[in-house]
Amino acid sequence: MSTVSYKDAGVDIDAGNQFVENIKPLVKSTFDKNVIGGIGSFAGAYELPSGYQKPVILGATDGVGTKLKLAIDSGIYDTVGIDLVAMCANDLICNFGTPLFFLDYYAMSKLEIDAAVNIVKGIAEGCIQAECSLIGGETAEMPGMYHGKDFDLAGFAVGIAEKDEMNRLPHVKAGDVLIALPSSGVHSNGFSLVRKLFFDKLGYTFETEFDGKPLIETLLTPTRIYVKLFKALKPKINALAHITGGGIVENLPRVLPEGLQAQVYKSKIKTLPVFDFMSQYVEESEMHRTFNMGVGMILVVSPENVDDVLAHSDGYVIGELKTGERSAIML
Repeated sequence: MSTVSYKDAGVDIDAGNQFVENIKPLVKSTFDKNVIGGIGSFAGAYELPSGYQKPVILGATDGVGTKLKLAIDSGIYDTVGIDLVAMCANDLICNFGTPLFFLDYYAMSKLEIDAAVNIVKGIAEGCIQAECSLIGGETAEMPGMYHGKDFDLAGFAVGIAEKDEMNRLPHVKAGDVLIALPSSGVHSNGFSLVRKLFFDKLGYTFETEFDGKPLIETLLTPTRIYVKLFKALKPKINALAHITGGGIVENLPRVLPEGLQAQVYKSKIKTLPVFDFMSQYVEESEMHRTFNMGVGMILVVSPENVDDVLAHSDGYVIGELKTGERSAIML
């Protein structure tokens, strides 16, 4: 009987080693002074920054969801890594945490080096936008578990916060103003519905022109990362909510104390063309429970700080907080 190798089983160790060599410059571009060592060790190391009185470590994890299917089918791989970082980093800042470092898990049937490098290129770009370091990751070639060009991504972000700043509920009061920060597009939620509508129901292709460019470019627009803006506005923010799956109606109440109701005026929301189009085929309530509708983050701001926040951001007012049942209602 002839011998069998790991490569015969579908796993190419040499390709994996070459991939690591190819991504080293990308990974290193995200490093800051607190990174200890480099890529290739058993674990990433990061020195905690000084200056915190009661430092708390925060962790967030997420994926990209079925938006990956569009990247796989279109062969466009350099944007979903940004989405991966964004979904984690944007969650961290909602707990007033500053992202420190990021790790990724990338699993596929067969390692295609060029595609894999482009994926990590996106992750590195996302880390640069989030001002955090990519200190490690895992690439798993898993024939039999994944098939063809299918792959999956998971991300893990670690941040730091002052313990006394984390609980935002005491800072949120009736009369506070709701400021929307625009999203860049669909971000990374609701893509099962997006794919069902555009490709199954309407029969569109990736090349179908939409809003002046190929549809695939609109759909793969990466999730906006709000870390830098948060850092700049932090002293003026009472709370903030990342608007992901569940939309405004499910995410905004997470930052409200009992007895406060968020009243959001639909007419004030600057919806994006992609949402206006989908609204012709999807019930309004379903749209608001599934998508961000053009609002990627909502800031809760005291009235006296509104002008300053608006002057130093691209935000705009969409509502206010009033006494009532803890909820977010769309008026």
